[in-house]
Amino acid sequence: MKKIFSLITVLAVILFFTGCGDNTKDPNKLKIVTSFYPIYIETINIAGNVDGVEVVNLTKPQTGCLHDYQLTTEDMKTLETADIFIVNGLGMENFLDKVTSAQKDLKIIDASNSDEIYLLKDGDEFNPHVWMSVTYSMQQVKAITQQLCEVDPVHADAYKKNALEYLNKLSALRDEMHLALDNLPNKDIVTFHEAFPYFAAEFKLNIVSVIEREPGTEPTPQELKETIEKVNSLPVKILFIEPQYSPKAADTIARETGAEISVLDPIVTGEAKLESADDYILKMRINKDVLATALGN
Repeated sequence: MKKIFSLITVLAVILFFTGCGDNTKDPNKLKIVTSFYPIYIETINIAGNVDGVEVVNLTKPQTGCLHDYQLTTEDMKTLETADIFIVNGLGMENFLDKVTSAQKDLKIIDASNSDEIYLLKDGDEFNPHVWMSVTYSMQQVKAITQQLCEVDPVHADAYKKNALEYLNKLSALRDEMHLALDNLPNKDIVTFHEAFPYFAAEFKLNIVSVIEREPGTEPTPQELKETIEKVNSLPVKILFIEPQYSPKAADTIARETGAEISVLDPIVTGEAKLESADDYILKMRINKDVLATALGN
């Protein structure tokens, strides 16, 4: 009996220390958690190199958009140790009520809380993919910076300095993309899901059809038929799929229409590390080149 009691005691001690290690806030470090990859990229450009500040991403590198994402036990443990949670907002994080009810002292920063972001509708709801407009990504950076400075005035000067440097890079990217895309002879595109309306609006593209309005939801036979008819009517037949999702429906349409398939990246996946700070810019440049090649003939 004594041996059993001793074993239970040892196990309890081990579980206590291994369990508590990840759930204890470091009083000497401000921990910022971001909801998913594009918000992580914006945030590390503002706060990633600031002494005394740690930025981590909540979801795994290949999660993609947070449509119907369910929080895991590991996610909740991460948020227990966070001081600030930065989200995209506009319904992207449909689990946010669960977070705020469990973590009442957690500061929430909404990256889309800006009067300069003019929202587009996706059915009855607002489309949350605002970062795909370079201009609106810049507005998100400004919104995050402003709210970070209010919550953490100690590091405000560093946040503002970093944000200005990143905004200058994004401004140069925007100019570069407008130069390449504004005067393309063909403007009609068919996309995979509703990730690109803000992108299209900024660069004067016309989304003729969307193959899957939500990732993983196969189009109905009628929707496929209508998309095939629209693609057949286009002077340039190209389908733009996303690297994160299966191209099954696009392959079917391509076979029926002779359309080519190209890849546009909504920049929702990638490695959450400081070295990824320029990933948005790099992938947007690739998107620019893909569109210029596909629509430039």
